[in-house]
Amino acid sequence: MNTAVPRDPDLARELIARAQAADEHWARLARARPADQPIIGRGRHLDHTSIEFLSRAIAQYGAWPDVPLVGVGGARAAWRIALRADTRTDLQRVAVRMMHDAVERGTASLPQWAHLYDRAILNSRKAQWYGTQYRLGSGSDGPERLAVDEPDGLDARRASVGLPSADFALQRLRERLAAEPSLDAGEYGGAPAVVLADAA
Repeated sequence: MNTAVPRDPDLARELIARAQAADEHWARLARARPADQPIIGRGRHLDHTSIEFLSRAIAQYGAWPDVPLVGVGGARAAWRIALRADTRTDLQRVAVRMMHDAVERGTASLPQWAHLYDRAILNSRKAQWYGTQYRLGSGSDGPERLAVDEPDGLDARRASVGLPSADFALQRLRERLAAEPSLDAGEYGGAPAVVLADAA
C-alpha cells in the first residue's frame, strides 16, 4: 500500500483523534468496576458522533477512507470506527462493501476488512465467517469466540485473508487482556469489542 502523504491530512487527523479518544475510553471501561458502568453512556456518545463523522466522510468522497486518502493511521482509525457502528448497521454494511473495493485496489487492509465483515454478519444475526469476534466469557477461561459458520474450514479461511490460526489468535487475545492496557497512539488500546477483534 502507498504510504505517501495522505491526500486529506485533516480528515486523517480527525479520524485518528476520534478513534483514539474512543479507544482510551473503552479500554478504561473494560477494566472498570461494576459501579463505574454508568460511564458507558459517554463511550456510546463518542461512538455515535464518530460514526456520523465517518458517514459524512464516506458520502463526501463516495469511497472508503483508504491509505492514499488518509494514510495508514487514518485508514486504521476509520476501520476502528466502523467496527463500533453496531447502532448503524446500514453504515457498517456500506463500509464493508466500500472497504472491500479498496482492498481490491490494494489501498486497504484485507485482515481488517475480514474483522469488519464478521462484525457486520454478527449484527445481521448470522454466524461469523473468519472467527474474529469474541465476547468476554463469564468463566475463568476469559474470552469466547462467537459462533462461526462452517467451523471446520475456519483456519483455511483465516489464512486466505492473512489472519493467524484461530487457536493462536485466541491465546494472543487472552495474553493481551491479562496485560495492562496499552493506550499508545500508534497501537490504540481498544474498546472491548475492538480489542477482541484486533487480537483475532
